[in-house]
Amino acid sequence: MKILLATYWIVPHVGGVWNYMNQLKRRLEALGHEVDLLGYGEMHRYTYFVSEEKKIFNDDLQEQINSRLQSMQHKPYMADPVVTYCEKHRIGYEIAISSLNLQKYDIIHTQDVFSATSFGNLKLSGPKLIATLHGSVAHEMKDHLLYEHVTATSQIGCTYFDELEYLGATAAEITIVANNWLKEILISEFHVPAEQMTVLHYGFDIEAFLNRIDPQDRSITKPLGKQVILFTGRLVALKGVHILIEALKQLKGSLSNWVCWIVGEGEKLNELKLQAANAGLEDMIVFFGKREDIPQLLSRADVYVLPSMIENQPLSVIEAQIVGKPCIVSDAGGLPEMITHGFTGLIVPKGNVEELRNSLYMLLVNKQYQTFLGVNAKQWGLKHWSLETGVENLLGIYRSATNL
Repeated sequence: MKILLATYWIVPHVGGVWNYMNQLKRRLEALGHEVDLLGYGEMHRYTYFVSEEKKIFNDDLQEQINSRLQSMQHKPYMADPVVTYCEKHRIGYEIAISSLNLQKYDIIHTQDVFSATSFGNLKLSGPKLIATLHGSVAHEMKDHLLYEHVTATSQIGCTYFDELEYLGATAAEITIVANNWLKEILISEFHVPAEQMTVLHYGFDIEAFLNRIDPQDRSITKPLGKQVILFTGRLVALKGVHILIEALKQLKGSLSNWVCWIVGEGEKLNELKLQAANAGLEDMIVFFGKREDIPQLLSRADVYVLPSMIENQPLSVIEAQIVGKPCIVSDAGGLPEMITHGFTGLIVPKGNVEELRNSLYMLLVNKQYQTFLGVNAKQWGLKHWSLETGVENLLGIYRSATNL
């Protein structure tokens, strides 16, 4: 089959969607399929057809984009600047992809509601459209509008993302979600028909990830006598790193046999550094920034923590599990479907500083329990996250859509 994997998000980027697309491409090509990649380019300036290094700049489409935007000004949500920004770039993306030779594909597999809506609007007669939703854009953007980027139009702006969530979730022949949490959200809040959706967890290239761990590499070592608490991910409000730092502040009063490595970059970096400094944790929290050696860092860690406020099925937890690390996660979104509390990790209520502190304390003072959780997590993860199984299940969906 000829397959196009497409996203609205900027590529390449550090994050789960881009990693998923690349792993999926490699596995599909190993099975004899032809796979192209498409996304947005730097700063959403151009649509980027990665496989051919082709760039279609929004500046060259400005007249068409402005005309489309003008025709939408009667909609109340267009008064919100965030909505205007998003729709302007979505329109640019849609116009750009309409100029490509898309009829050559058997499958177009989108990775978000923006790209699914845009390809759906083209109403292509040949390729079958499949959509995977890696989370709820409406939930994340509502949080951004109502708490992070508050304006007089934020409330009405939320209705745009509600509409987009429904359109993106119903644009394809089949919509794939990673867990039952997201499926129920789409059914109950956005009225997406249940029969539209299939629950299919991600496959993960376990062997390639584990092969990146070099036991002889001593470039990263944990401080003598300390255990390492590790967080990896974007430094944005939704990841709950501010909750982690507050929990560590409380933990410091009763336990000092630890350091915390925070790996990633994002808009909250400086704010989080200041929070750590004000908590007197400068010597106990290390901000690593963006790193390419996540497997090596995980191999040095003792406990992995993800205290997210909103989450779907993060690759960071999958990575921690297959390396055999006990995970402490919040009960946000799809996380409880990834962890068996007390057996492969610990689950705490999102935003609950005291419960997070208590769970960290429990593992740091009980190495035997820590090991028990880590061993169980690895055994479960190696079986559950198999890339071969995940891709074979996905190919079943492709075949059912195309009859190939």
